Amino acid sequence: MNWSWLITLICPLMMILMMFGMPGMRGMHGHGGHSRKQADVEKLQQELNELKLQNEQMRSDIRSITS
Repeated sequence: MNWSWLITLICPLMMILMMFGMPGMRGMHGHGGHSRKQADVEKLQQELNELKLQNEQMRSDIRSITS
């Protein structure tokens, strides 16, 4: 029996299933993509502010030591 037609049909079907079944691709086009990026930006901004405060505290400590 010739099974080449079955392989010809299975290849495109598997490709479609793999494209839509990939977990990493869902967030790119879904509703959560923008809010996730916004949360990441807010987290980075908070970390930056904390580092700035630590930097100012260290500068203050250095000034008090050298005085």
